[in-house]
Amino acid sequence: MDYGWLSHALMWIIGAMSVCAVLGAAGALWSMGRSGYRKD
Repeated sequence: MDYGWLSHALMWIIGAMSVCAVLGAAGALWSMGRSGYRKD
């Protein structure tokens, strides 16, 4: 494994973590927004 491959894989891992973080934050905000309208 050379340096180019390792940096490429690291960037993919960071990108995947960023996408998961954005989706998780959006889902949390969406669920908090929905909880205000829920009648139980």
